[in-house]
Amino acid sequence: MAQRLALRRLLSLTPRGPPAPPGRAFGTSAGRRSTFNVQDGSDFQDRVVNSPKPVVVDFHAQWCGPCKILGPRLEKMVAKQEGKVVMAKVDIDDHTDLAIEYEVSAVPTVLAMKNGDVVDKFVGIKDEDQLEAFLKKLIGA
Repeated sequence: MAQRLALRRLLSLTPRGPPAPPGRAFGTSAGRRSTFNVQDGSDFQDRVVNSPKPVVVDFHAQWCGPCKILGPRLEKMVAKQEGKVVMAKVDIDDHTDLAIEYEVSAVPTVLAMKNGDVVDKFVGIKDEDQLEAFLKKLIGA
């Protein structure tokens, strides 16, 4: 288990895609890495709770059929927001503590977080129009 977490952490640090142009900070392109998998509680604290951007948190499970439909749909809609919001994916089987802390009783559960606070939430599948409205409300557009 510890080896798997270490491997995940290492892989999450490996840059993907074309290198950043000279003179630009690492990871500044809007579409790049708008979605990430939460590795552990401290990763959640750093990348979600302390995020300067609004965050959509997708609590899901590998065995969940509706999650397999919602996940890619939500990722696509987040990517369309051009870096105004990021998406964190939390597998409830790997991170039961976070699921309990955020009162996740069914999957998929999606939280909208801003400045470390949950500002909106839904459970179940939504279509693209509903997801767009959810994201626009979160980013204030």
